Amino acid sequence: MFRIQLLLQASILLFHQAVVGSPSLSSKEKASIFSKSHNYPLPNQGNIAVHDPNIVEYNDHFYLFKGGVHIPISKASSLDGPWTSLGTVLDGPSIIEKQNRTRPWAPTTIQHNGSFYCYYTISSRGSRNSSIGVATTDSLDGGKWTDHGAVINTGSGKLSHIYPYNESNAIDASFVLDNKTGKPYLNYGSFWHGIFQVPLAGDLLSVEDAEHPRAINLAYEPTEKIKPIEGSWMSFRDPYYYLWFSHGKCCRFGNGQDVKDFPAMGQEYEIRVGRSTSANGPFQDKDGRNLTDGGGTVVYGSNHGVVYAPGGIGVLPQNEKHPDILYYHYLNTSVGFVDDDAHLGWNHLEYKDGWPVAKTGENSGMAIRPNYILSIPALIVAYTLM
Repeated sequence: MFRIQLLLQASILLFHQAVVGSPSLSSKEKASIFSKSHNYPLPNQGNIAVHDPNIVEYNDHFYLFKGGVHIPISKASSLDGPWTSLGTVLDGPSIIEKQNRTRPWAPTTIQHNGSFYCYYTISSRGSRNSSIGVATTDSLDGGKWTDHGAVINTGSGKLSHIYPYNESNAIDASFVLDNKTGKPYLNYGSFWHGIFQVPLAGDLLSVEDAEHPRAINLAYEPTEKIKPIEGSWMSFRDPYYYLWFSHGKCCRFGNGQDVKDFPAMGQEYEIRVGRSTSANGPFQDKDGRNLTDGGGTVVYGSNHGVVYAPGGIGVLPQNEKHPDILYYHYLNTSVGFVDDDAHLGWNHLEYKDGWPVAKTGENSGMAIRPNYILSIPALIVAYTLM
């Protein structure tokens, strides 16, 4: 009886996936939109709904931060989950008095000198009236966060009239320490004039020499009217710094059932990278093209008609338990294309001639909905073990 019940439940889930989750596009329409590439492996399933994930590894656990009301935090002992909610970074709206301040975007949390710093974005779609704020705490588990407000402003606000803030868009912050000097930097942007880097003051709460920031343009897309690059991340693997970024259209594909809501094939989100021996660049791709000239080697993109529009990346550095890990959000084409369908994926990285390559996921069973995994082989195994 229990076997029958299990198989019935699985059948219902598969039916739900096929009828409800799958987009109702014709075969011809799908062929014009979805890549058939086998260049990129399937992801490991993170089993949590998320957009622009940020993960901190601390005390043998993973802490996941995501955009949303007051910046939700979740915790797990494995990247596969299960994830437990720890509350939020902010107790209420950001103290930055701009639009959408109850729903910060794209948090990046780092540990430094015994404290944790969460950089977050306040903005709205299509607007350059943006800010990157920061909040701090001494404990990820139930600690009280202090909101310090804006680190940089664009569009309006303190010092928004000076370069590079008068050209750029203060979104999608990431952080890097120069391994040689110990100097901290904030990378951010853009969809306007590319991805920029500014040095931070020693307290990490403001820009060094704030009225005369020594800014560097790290990446730029000169051929596009709207610059489809954002969400940068910088990792280090001796002797290179790697500048990662998302390129293309991330989301808002309507209800996933109308071809006009999708960009042309290859113009959806994908994960690109360039490298340099300096944290300040210049960064070049595998073909020797500068990232400021539109360069960028694709490390992970849409594939098999299953993974669509991966981006919003981060990299966990290797330790005694795992190699470098690339994590990101993506849409599973068998589930759906609305923004809430985005969920966590991740892959171990290996390096070939100094260039990162994503390895095949080991738990890449088909997702029915975020937080669920089901595959036919797993079902067969479960049945035979009863």
